[in-house]
Amino acid sequence: MKRKTFIQLSTTLMATPLLSPLESWAAQPRLHNWAGNLTYSTDNVQYPKSITEVQQLVKKLPKLRALGTRHCFNTIADSKDDLISTRDLNRVISLDAKNHTVTVEGGIKYGELAPYLHQHGYALHNLASLPHISVAGSITTATHGSGIKNGNLSSVVTGLEIVIADGSIVHLSKTVDPEKLNAAVVGLGALGIITKITLQIEPTYNVRQRVFLKLPISQLKAHFEEIMSSGYSVSLFTDWQSDSINEVWIKSRMEEKDHNQPEFYGAKAATKNLHPIIDHPAESCTDQMGVPGPWHERLPHFKMGFTPSSGKELQSEYFVPLKHAVEAIEAVSKLGRQIGPHLFITEIRTIAPDNLWMSPCHNQTSVTIHFTWKQDTEAVMKLLPLIEKELSAFTPRPHWGKIFTMAPKVLESRYEKLADFKKLVAEYDPKAKFRNGFLDHNIYG
Repeated sequence: MKRKTFIQLSTTLMATPLLSPLESWAAQPRLHNWAGNLTYSTDNVQYPKSITEVQQLVKKLPKLRALGTRHCFNTIADSKDDLISTRDLNRVISLDAKNHTVTVEGGIKYGELAPYLHQHGYALHNLASLPHISVAGSITTATHGSGIKNGNLSSVVTGLEIVIADGSIVHLSKTVDPEKLNAAVVGLGALGIITKITLQIEPTYNVRQRVFLKLPISQLKAHFEEIMSSGYSVSLFTDWQSDSINEVWIKSRMEEKDHNQPEFYGAKAATKNLHPIIDHPAESCTDQMGVPGPWHERLPHFKMGFTPSSGKELQSEYFVPLKHAVEAIEAVSKLGRQIGPHLFITEIRTIAPDNLWMSPCHNQTSVTIHFTWKQDTEAVMKLLPLIEKELSAFTPRPHWGKIFTMAPKVLESRYEKLADFKKLVAEYDPKAKFRNGFLDHNIYG
């Protein structure tokens, strides 16, 4: 494969001169994504403070993309022309106690929304591993938490307000155009700028989490679904370097079983708080050791006020059907020696199915295999095709906001509603105002 083609297939602009030529424009300060691997392709970034301003900007600008909290590792939110940041659209609009919903502006972060909900006696069903991400950006990319019965973050969206290409506003809800809502929630930024979101909420609850060390792989293979169903949210962390899982994190609601025991399927109970990357300090992590706390202080792995995960890193993630979980894990483990030198940690989780057209969890209970890589771009980009090949028999779908090398035709075969999705995009954006290189390649390639 020629290097030019390989770079196109990577779907990401990395922070090297070859992959991000605009990096050399030192006189033009550019935004970077959270991990620092991506430099955005324009310094034309608008920060509207009202929905009216968003409408005016969208109507005026010929090409643009929405920009959230910059937690994506690829170019899905990039633009060579203009970016509209939703940073200042971060208010709670209303709390509907009767219908158990909350309506927020798209730029609000989960770490800002969650305490507000808890103070008013409410909660969300799920949270991602870090609370630093915006609601609009998270649902657009089908970002998720964990739980074999818990859908991803986008699965509780009951309404959207979107500014489409002509500057007008479209309102979608479960009662008005529910199929269009299913199409638009995981919209990849292709339909317009999400300005308001309505989410289903529930009464607040407390959670405890316990960690167990060195779960034998033999036990995982024999009892996978029991292990992953042992708590409200369960995560497995492995570096693929031994015949055991490094850590098992079990997050349980207070009414569920408390795994206050010395062993769990052969794994030993931790005696102190731990980081998923075991040699990292646990200061940034949410409290463990069975200490109860509000849902928003336990469901994420990381605290809002700290740098999450490793910081300077790359991320990839693949969704496979639950029925193939053990086989998929065995397939990746064959690459352990090649993966090991370039990996911080892998996390394995489960997510319930949804009916959102472009969600990787569409119509399937999923297991996700997530890779937090060291920021060695060249090595990682060589590994991803090998991992994707090993997983190919299990029809994996990649996380839309992380790096992958799957060909467009392969992606097309994994999304049965893709043609219908593109029809809706053409209706809302007939002149491709919101299209960028990522969409051109992965959706229209």
